[in-house]
Amino acid sequence: MIDIQTHLPLTESTFFILLVLAPGPRHGYAIMKETAVLSDGRVQLSTSTLYGAIRRLLDQGWIERSAAASGIENGRERKAYQLTSLGRRILNAETARLQLLVTVAKQAGATVSS
Repeated sequence: MIDIQTHLPLTESTFFILLVLAPGPRHGYAIMKETAVLSDGRVQLSTSTLYGAIRRLLDQGWIERSAAASGIENGRERKAYQLTSLGRRILNAETARLQLLVTVAKQAGATVSS
């Protein structure tokens, strides 16, 4: 069994890529656009950064190619990606870690604004 905690904390870009894939498969362009939207523009992935991250996440087994969502568009193969069960467990663990940090900050009297 993999110790999920050894993979935390995630980089902000990795967190948002996994978060974008949580609802279901997405193509690379959709991952780039949705990451920018969810991060309120803080994370702007270039094509090379995104595909480097995708290769790493595929190698780690956190995401996989989605055959159902892939296809051909304008003569080019469109690849879609989805979370694996390991990727979902890592995303859930990072989300819980971040929630704990916010809780501790609030208990310590820190002002947390939206």
